[in-house]
Amino acid sequence: MARGGVAGIAGAGFAAVAGIGVTWLVTRGLGPEQAGAFFAATALFVLIGAVAKLGTQTGLVYWPARLRARGQGHLLGICLRAGLTPVAGVAVVLGAGLLVAAPVLARITAGDAGPDTVAQHTAGLRVLAGFVPLAAFTDAALAAIRGYRRLGPTLVLERAARPLLQLAGIAAATVAAGWLAMPLTAYALAWVLPYLPIAILSGYALHHTHTTTTPRPRRPGPPTPPGPPKIRVIRDQIARVGGAPGDVLPDHGDLGGRRRVEKGVWRAFWGFNWPRAVGSVGQLALQRVDLLLVAGLGGLGAAALYAVAGRFVVLGQLANQGISQSVQPRLAEALATGDRATAKRLYQAATGWLVLATWPLYLLLLTYAPLYLGFFGDAYRDGGPIVAVLAGAMLLSTGCGMVDMVLAMAGRTSWNLANIALALAVTVVLDLALIPSLGALGAAIGLAAAVAVNNVLPLAQVGVALGLHPFGPGTLAAAALAVGCFGVLPRIFVVAAGTGPAAALTAVAVAGVAYLTGVRLLRGPLALDAFRRPRTAAARAVDPHPAPRPGPAPRPGPTPRPGPAPAAGRAEEPAAGMPRPTRTRPPDTELTRPTRTVRSTPN
Repeated sequence: MARGGVAGIAGAGFAAVAGIGVTWLVTRGLGPEQAGAFFAATALFVLIGAVAKLGTQTGLVYWPARLRARGQGHLLGICLRAGLTPVAGVAVVLGAGLLVAAPVLARITAGDAGPDTVAQHTAGLRVLAGFVPLAAFTDAALAAIRGYRRLGPTLVLERAARPLLQLAGIAAATVAAGWLAMPLTAYALAWVLPYLPIAILSGYALHHTHTTTTPRPRRPGPPTPPGPPKIRVIRDQIARVGGAPGDVLPDHGDLGGRRRVEKGVWRAFWGFNWPRAVGSVGQLALQRVDLLLVAGLGGLGAAALYAVAGRFVVLGQLANQGISQSVQPRLAEALATGDRATAKRLYQAATGWLVLATWPLYLLLLTYAPLYLGFFGDAYRDGGPIVAVLAGAMLLSTGCGMVDMVLAMAGRTSWNLANIALALAVTVVLDLALIPSLGALGAAIGLAAAVAVNNVLPLAQVGVALGLHPFGPGTLAAAALAVGCFGVLPRIFVVAAGTGPAAALTAVAVAGVAYLTGVRLLRGPLALDAFRRPRTAAARAVDPHPAPRPGPAPRPGPTPRPGPAPAAGRAEEPAAGMPRPTRTRPPDTELTRPTRTVRSTPN
């Protein structure tokens, strides 16, 4: 689990850097108004893709992990069909709807832009519409693979390959813009085209994972006659130990039985998943609707400023996803079996690693916001207050850890839905009230208030209902270390040497050395020994029940020669040098004591 967390953070970091690179290329290749149209179109595409996924990125992790933990792996195929089939149908419908409604949506999100910009915005939305089913299927398939405790495809395809291909495509479009007039649709196509190969590879990875790890279905044996009372008692005992009748997959000839099992799995899957389906849309709406509101109420130029100023927020979100995706299957298994102690250790360790990975960036941005914004161009240097508000909100969010995912894995998806609905209402109300007067800063204030609601409220619910909290020794040590190294030291350098590039690089270098030294000294409280290859005590404290690793295949030995069959009525003699087995009589119990037969004698 620890190495999966490191890989998740590394993948999130790469994806975030690639996303910042895409943002930089778009701002350099397009003007502020066209760049705002690009960011609004991609935000709308991601939001529609979230609706099409129907929240299955949680259910397709929760149910495979739960079925495998309870020894019901023969139901995994039905579970995958229950999750993926509705996603495919809804994604096709929503993609067609975006294609038809593109002119209306372009006019709504373009604000007071000119007709040429609106026309390009419409064409960009139509290019993106055809890839909505591919994006939804990719996310759902990779989530299902994580339910099998396989994080590699997510890291390789979602965190590395797709961002790299998008960065390369946008770079090619920007270079071509030096010789040709590249329209907005070229940038949209370069950004969305990588979804095609990633979807194909994700489908292959899911098929391979399912076929190589799923046990064969158990078939019921032939019917047994009722028999004496004691035999019925034994058979009932076996049925109770083996599971409910619905856990056994009926034979292919029993179509009615198979349909009852499939209906039961579908009902259980969507009974758990429907609140998360609504909640996932609200969760992503919290991240995207503010950009669309800025574009509609403040104009595409303000939307470009808001997108650039808040691009660093994606790093924290991706780091949270990277760590939570490695912890999620184990947390689901721990909560499914009632192991609250393991769930608490997982939650606290993951939160400490998240703080350790993200707080340095947020604290540096609070000090060097103008330097960060100048990287994208002089037109974006006025976004310093936006960066400060969003950085403070992300410090709070990452300090609470993956609290919404803990609620979902505990089965409290309806609570998650209520929390997200309240946070979304807060951000929409504040955006409508503040954007007309404050512009992009008003949207930042609305998002910060929603982040506070969506983290503090579920944090209280997790503490009261489950007895879990993220503030373990690792979280407190990581927070103190980050504040001391990247909050206090850079401020001292600002007072002494200013905020120029040379002074900033020196401050970051000194803070980085101090930070790494502190991390090494505090590796015990931070549970960093769990990242070592051998399973140390810290690793066992974080994940006491790891997935068993397959051992080496036994070497084929010489084929034994068939010997003479033992005589009838005699047991086979042991080989020379082997101890003779001892016979022990099992103790008599109510179910194993032999029944004596009393014969009546004639008078």
